[in-house]
Amino acid sequence: MDSGATAWILTSSALVLLMTPGLALFYGGMVRGKNILAMLLKNYIAMGVITIVWTLIGGTLAFGHLIGGSAFEISGTTILGNLDYFGLRGIDGEGTESIVGGIPNSAFMMFQLMFAIITPALIVGAVAERMKFGAWTLFIILWSIVVYVPLATAVWGGGYIGENLGALDFAGGLVVHINAGVAALVLAIMIGPRLGYGTSAIRPHMLPLTLIGAGLLWFGWFGFNAGSALAADQAAADAFMATQVAAGTAATVWLLVEKMVQGHATTLGFASGAVAGLVAITPAAGFVDPFGALVIGAVAGAVCFYALRLKTIFKFDDSLDVVAVHLVGGIIGSVLLGVLAVGDVAGGSQLVKQIISVVIAIVWSGAMTAILALLINKFIGLRVTEDEERQGLDLSLHNEQGYRLTE
Repeated sequence: MDSGATAWILTSSALVLLMTPGLALFYGGMVRGKNILAMLLKNYIAMGVITIVWTLIGGTLAFGHLIGGSAFEISGTTILGNLDYFGLRGIDGEGTESIVGGIPNSAFMMFQLMFAIITPALIVGAVAERMKFGAWTLFIILWSIVVYVPLATAVWGGGYIGENLGALDFAGGLVVHINAGVAALVLAIMIGPRLGYGTSAIRPHMLPLTLIGAGLLWFGWFGFNAGSALAADQAAADAFMATQVAAGTAATVWLLVEKMVQGHATTLGFASGAVAGLVAITPAAGFVDPFGALVIGAVAGAVCFYALRLKTIFKFDDSLDVVAVHLVGGIIGSVLLGVLAVGDVAGGSQLVKQIISVVIAIVWSGAMTAILALLINKFIGLRVTEDEERQGLDLSLHNEQGYRLTE
């Protein structure tokens, strides 16, 4: 075993886990004060239930066939593993194969678990302040199994997108951001807008929390991207640099465009721009040079800003702009990878492969998310009552208050 690589993957796993609390604060500052605890808990619950799901069946279904288990195949194409490693028992035992040379399978599975946690958590920003906690929890459990795991296998587990098509996704442009962004769009449309949306002002209640959350996301993203090299090597260093360049560039460009269009440069704009750049560089981090990362960041900063208008044009309430930042940013990075890649993966045909992979991810996530949402809505309902929404989800769902200024 490579002790340096193992140490880096374990460190990266911790960094990626920190991104979910960071995301909770990023989203929490943007909701109204009566809903902050509900928003925080909808993020934190993913760290609980997805850990259980991944340990029991998610990990073995996604990657068990790479350890030595059997795979479910169609026409020779790997679709899923099976339950050979139910409970992740024996993943480093006698007779197993190493998924990645130099690191234990347990380290790889832990790293991948952190991705499985944050991906569904991203979705909640689109349905903030109006989705039932029980419905949300059930949704992310089912979504992680039915939607996330098969796409992770298709891209990173020797499946069609990565193996047969040859599309590239270094750290999750397809698996994480486009996947979550499409699901967010579908849920936002199906659940409907917040009460008062479009007729009264709905403002963030504490933007300093959002800025702190953005900083934690930025910090953790180095593990997200550089850790995806799965070694402490040149690829990790390149991804680390690309991550910083893209994030800093996108945040600055967002502010410049915001100033020109709206007359003000805002703290929320800088935070949103940074996350847009981080999203966009994710699929390309290990395949582009610093200049390519700068281009991706600049495009993401400008295009994702204008993408905020999509919810106005198409009249859906994506409360915290998941679609504009994660779906659009993921598409930008995945497609520009086909143009800006350097080294062995550079070439005109790569662009076509990237576009096809984006279409597959959009169709898969959109269709399966809609089916799951319809089923959950039929049996337990997706949305809180009007009275609960007016009172605020902190009190109505959790019998707590985020702030008690007087006794």
